[in-house]
Amino acid sequence: MNTNADMMTDKAKENKDNQSVEEDVSTESAAHATPDGASSSGEENSNEETAAPDALTELQEKYDTLNDKYLRLYSEFDNYRRRTAKEKLDMMKNAGADLLKAFLPVIDDFDRAIASNETDEDLNNVKEGFKLIHHKLMRTMEAQGVKPMDALEKPFDTEYHEAITNIPAPDESLKGKVVDVAEKGYFYRDDVLRYAKVVVGQ
Repeated sequence: MNTNADMMTDKAKENKDNQSVEEDVSTESAAHATPDGASSSGEENSNEETAAPDALTELQEKYDTLNDKYLRLYSEFDNYRRRTAKEKLDMMKNAGADLLKAFLPVIDDFDRAIASNETDEDLNNVKEGFKLIHHKLMRTMEAQGVKPMDALEKPFDTEYHEAITNIPAPDESLKGKVVDVAEKGYFYRDDVLRYAKVVVGQ
C-alpha cells in the first residue's frame, strides 16, 4: 500500500515538474518575442515621424506657391487699376480737347466775318455770312452728337419741355401745344442735353 502511494506521489510530482518546465519555456519564448515586437512597433513609429515632416514640408511648399501667385495677381491687378484710371483721365482730357478743336474753324469764320463787316456796308452780305457760320456751327455740333429739339407746335411734354408761361391758344388746334419757343432745347446722343423753354397754348 505504501509503495503504491509513493508511486502516485512521484507521478504527481513529475506532472507538476513537467507543467513547471512548460511554463518556463512559454515565459522564455515570450521574453524572446517581446524585443522583436518592440522592434516592429519602433519601426512604425519611426516611419510615422519621418512622414510627418515630409507632409509639413509639402504643405509649406504649396502655401508658398499659392501665396506667391496671390501676391503676383494682386500686384498685376493694382497696376491694371492704376493704368485704366490714368487712361480714363487721359481720354476725358482728350475728348474735351477734340471737342474744342472741332469748334475752332467756326471761331475762325466769326473772326473773318467781323473783320469783313468793318468795311462791308452791304447788309445782305453780313446776313449771308452769319447764316453760313450758323450752318457750319450746327453741322459741327451734329458731328459731335448734339441735335436741336423741334418743339414748335408739338404737344407739350415735360420730358422735353419746360413751360415758362401759358397763353390763350391762337387756334383751337394749338391748345395744349407749344406756340412759341423762348429757348431751343438740344439732344446729346438721344438724351436731353437742355430742355426747351416754351410757351404753351391754353
